[in-house]
Parts: sequence; structure tokens; C-alpha cells
Amino acid sequence: MRALSVPLSLLAFIIQLVLPAMSAGAQSTQELPVTRVALFSSGVGYFEHRGQLQGDAVLSLPFRTAEVDDVLKSLVVWDLGGGKAGSPSVSYPSLETLDKALQGFRVDLSGAPGIAQMLARLRGAELVVDTPESVTGRIVTVEQRPSGMDGSARPWLVLATAQGVMAVPVDGIAAFRFVDRGLSDDFDKALALLLGARDADRRTLDLQLPGTGTRESAIGYVVAAPVWKVSYRLDLQGGKPWFQGWAVVDNPSDQDWKEVSLSLVSGRPVSFIQNLYAPLWLPRPVMPLSIAGTATARTFDSGFEADLYAEAEEATPMAESRRSMPAQAPMAKRAAESAFGGAPLLARSSVETTVARSAGDQFEFTVKKPVTLERRHSAMIPLVAGALSAEKVSIYTQGSGGSHPMLGVHIVNSTGMKLPAGPITVFDGGAYAGDALIEFLPEKDKRLVVYGEDLSVTGDESTSSTTETVGVSIVKGVMLFSRRVTYSRTYAFRNASANPRSLLVEHRITAGSELVAPISFDEKTEALYRFPLAVPAGGQARLEVKERSPSQERVVLSSLGAESFLYWSSSKELTPSMREALRKAIDLRKRTEDAKRLLADLQTRKTELGNDQSRIRQNLDAVGRDSTQGQQYLKRLLDSETELDKLAIKTEEAKKGSLDAQAAYENYLGGLSLDK
Repeated sequence: MRALSVPLSLLAFIIQLVLPAMSAGAQSTQELPVTRVALFSSGVGYFEHRGQLQGDAVLSLPFRTAEVDDVLKSLVVWDLGGGKAGSPSVSYPSLETLDKALQGFRVDLSGAPGIAQMLARLRGAELVVDTPESVTGRIVTVEQRPSGMDGSARPWLVLATAQGVMAVPVDGIAAFRFVDRGLSDDFDKALALLLGARDADRRTLDLQLPGTGTRESAIGYVVAAPVWKVSYRLDLQGGKPWFQGWAVVDNPSDQDWKEVSLSLVSGRPVSFIQNLYAPLWLPRPVMPLSIAGTATARTFDSGFEADLYAEAEEATPMAESRRSMPAQAPMAKRAAESAFGGAPLLARSSVETTVARSAGDQFEFTVKKPVTLERRHSAMIPLVAGALSAEKVSIYTQGSGGSHPMLGVHIVNSTGMKLPAGPITVFDGGAYAGDALIEFLPEKDKRLVVYGEDLSVTGDESTSSTTETVGVSIVKGVMLFSRRVTYSRTYAFRNASANPRSLLVEHRITAGSELVAPISFDEKTEALYRFPLAVPAGGQARLEVKERSPSQERVVLSSLGAESFLYWSSSKELTPSMREALRKAIDLRKRTEDAKRLLADLQTRKTELGNDQSRIRQNLDAVGRDSTQGQQYLKRLLDSETELDKLAIKTEEAKKGSLDAQAAYENYLGGLSLDK
């Protein structure tokens, strides 16, 4: 055969045509570095990867299993490849891959079963069991049987052997092996699969980004992240207090942050986890066969499609803490400023802070320069610095249980930023003064913070109350008293310090009351008033707080006893006409009681006569009517009958008199209406 001769120039041309076509059909694994991180105070973080991709690219992104749901919910892809080779797609191992694979073996080890559970899944399999005697048989079942003194349940393996059905306690089995070689092989394969899946907490998402040539690409997603923290410093010395804040951030991921744009967002967005990773199987009803007739047709309304929001434009900073730092004082002057050898003012430290801006209803702090943070490391980043309006006060809270007020600062957020909650380390006179806590502080809002106990000031409380009747009325037999109760609490303070104190007394609001004294207060919250009080050096000061609340008392006259009637009929709270009306009511009440007493006496006499007649008739039957004693009993019987007739008339009259007296009393009370 004759060899084919190809010029080198033609061969080079063919190679140039073929090699790009071959490379276009293959995808290469590439990387996009993390370039932007936004950490939210709600416990999530937004992570953005951006960079250059070449041709058809595959990005392999490792995540913890718990993060996959968040990634599937929030993943966003920006690929400028033109889509000539297809649309981007994401592939990842199913959550049930391992269990499904284990369930495919004849020896099912899915779900990490114990020996008893595993053997129960092998019913019918033939085993050789050492107990320590060797027994060969097929598994019938594994059942729980009570054993021991307490009757606790133990699993027993029931085997069908050549000698019959026998039971062996599972915890008494020293060893077992499968007779079927296929079962033994599957058992080994399942164990090998488990060994290879030790890193079950990691899942890799492969993101296919088809395209041609070199282009800019980016992906972003939201996953759970450690909450970024903040701590503040407040320097009270100098002409104006100086405020400084530091943010503490963590990188718990397996990826380094190199020169990333870092934003710290303060707010409370809605955030949740939805189970998108695990396959979801819905139960379906089993319908009977439709032998005759047809199913009813049904239509569905169309739904609204979700709007596709474009990426938000970058906002310009709204509030940035900028302050020219004064020149350092001479060494001799700085040494005289502090008892600790010249600790400098915090305001003199030059710190480059973040750029702050409103982000919707949230507030975002963005670090000006790119941040580098290695994986599984943390860092502190300057957040805010600037002068702050602050006033030193001592704060005494009613019912706090202590006799000393707290050292505190009344601050006004004049930074132009919304400050997140965090601790404050307070410095005073160049020395550490204490720690404080502050909740979320909006712009221009005022807040009290305390950082220590003022041992130089001692406080005490005393209470009293007075009741004043402001109105009395009787309406249809009901006395109504309108009263005012004045609650008084006196605060007394003694200042043993050589410096005067500006005190702020927190007095708890009495529910339903109005403030009587002092007539003004510094602040009022839902639960308390705050009153200012100046305590001179080495002197004392007092503050009396009075609150007044209305009260009413309702007295139903018809329910009063005799003693209560007498008390109210002579009470100075009532007008003379009211007292006279009550005395008349007492007379009517007495008449009613007398009428009831008379009726009761007549009814008692009637009962006595009836009992006498019963006894006379028994005696009469015993002695006979014709005897002398019998004639006496007959006469007594006739006399009692005559008296009973008279009692019947008197009883009816007494009943009527009692009813009339009761009606007169009730009508009088029911119609009694007087006003003071």
C-alpha cells in the first residue's frame, strides 16, 4: 500500500479546526472566587462568586447538607455566555441516595438498624447462629419477649431448624453467618458503601454554565450564617463624648474570603427554611374503575406569574461618619490627662469606618476596602466612629431591690446611622468605667445605658395613700360612692461624693392613675415616668411622686344588715337628707322584721296545738270517751280546736301584714334616689 503524504501546513490547518470543536464539546471544572459577602443580623448571609469563565464551564460548590435547602431556594445565576450551548443547570446528589442504595441490597442496612432490626428484615434467610452452640435454621421472625425480674422486653430470634422451631435471645448470639453466599456478598457491599459515605454532611452542587469564549459570570445565594455582632466604646472624657463601634464577623465556611466586598446589614427580614432538597412523595387516592359513564370535565383558572426583579442599583451612602482627627497632644499634656499614665482620648484615634446607607427598611454598613478572611476565622472591623451627644446621670429605679442608683449615660444617636444592638465598653477619665448594653437605636433616638453602680449615692423609698370621697348618690336603693385615691411615694437620696449628681428617678406608673406631682417629667414610657433630681455634693434631696386614681364603691341597701344600716345612717360621708332617709329605711325594716316575727310566733303556736291534739287523741283512745278522764280529754280537744280557729284568722292577718311591710320596705328602697 502506498503511504498518504500530507503537507505540514495542511496538517496544522486541520488541527486548528478540529481541536476547538473537540474542546467545545467537553466541559471543564472551573472556579469563581467569592467576591461579595453580605451578612444579615437575622442569621443569614448572601454570598456572591464572580469572575471569568472559559467555554462550557462546571462550577463545583461544596455545601453542608443543611445548607442545600437554602441554596436551592435562593440561587441566582448571571452568565453572559449567550446560551448558545444551552441553559445553565444544577445537578446534585439526592438526599436519599445512600439509603436508596442500601435498600437495593438483599441485606438492608438503611436507617442504621440494630442487629434485631436487621435480622427481622431477613425473614426466610438461612443462618448459622453460635449461641455458643451452632444452630442452623431459617429466620421466622424477631419478637419481643418479657424477661428478668422486672419483665423488661428482650428481642428473641425465632428460627425454623431441622429439630423444629426454636427461639434464641439476640443478646445471647456470639456470632452468625449467612448460608447463602449471595447474602454474604451483599452484606460486604453494603458495609463498603457505608465506609465510603462517611462524609455524609457534605453535598457538592455542580453548576453547568454552557457558553463560548471568555465571559464575565457570577452566582449568588443565601445560606445560614453566624449573626454578626457589634461592640461599642464610649469615651466620656474630653469636650464632647466620643463613640466608636466595632463589628465582629465570622467565616465558618470552607472557602477563603480574599479581597471580598463585605456588607453588614441590620434589620429583621423574614427568613425561613423550606425542605426543597429531600424528595417529596404525595399520597394519591386509589380510584375504582370507571365502567360506565365519563368523568366530569373541569377547568382551572390561570395564576399570576411572579415578577422578576432586576438586581437593585447600588445606593449612595446616606450617612457616613466623618470627622477630622485633632492633632496628638504633647506627651506632657497627655500624661496629665489620665491617672493611668496618659491614656489618649478615643476621639484622637484615626479609624476608617464603614459606609452606611438605608437598604429599604434595613440599614447596611459596607466596608470601604476589600476584606480578606481565611476559612474558619473571625475578624473585628471598625463600624462607626464619631462624636455623640451624651449626658452622665445616675439612674434609680423604683423597686430595683438596691439602695444605690446606677451610673449611666443619656445618649442621643447623632451619628446619622441606625445602630444595631450590642455591648458598650465605657471609658471615663482615661480609665475603664464599666460595660453596658444597648438595644437597636434608630437615628436621633434617645436611650439610657448603665455601666456601673453609684456607691456614693444612697436612696430610700416610703409610701402612703389617702382616700377622698368626692361624690355620693343613692339610685334606686343602691348607694354609689365616687372616691379619689392618692398614692404617694417619697424618694430620699444622700450624696456622699464631693461632686454633685444628676439623678434620674424611674417611677413605675400606677395603672389607671394620673400624675399629680411633680407636674412634669423628663420622659415617660409605657411602664414608668423618669423624673430628674439634682443632688448636691455631700447633701441630700427628696422627690415626692403623687398619683391619683378614681375608685367607686357600690352598696346595695337591701343587702345590708342592721349594724351596717346603723353605721351608714350616722356616717359623715352622707348628707343629712341621706342619713334621714336611711333612718326611715331602718324603721321600715324594723316593722318588716316585727311582722315576720309575729307570723313566726303564730305558726309556732299552731304547730304546738297540733302536737297537743295528737297526744290528746292517743290518750283518749287509751282511757275511752265515757270515762271521767276521757271527758276531760274531750274538753281539752274542743278548747284547742277553738284556739286553732282563732290562730288561723290571726295567721292570715299576720301573713298579710308581713307581706305589706316587706313590700313597703322594698318599694321605699327601690324608689329611693338622692344626690349629694
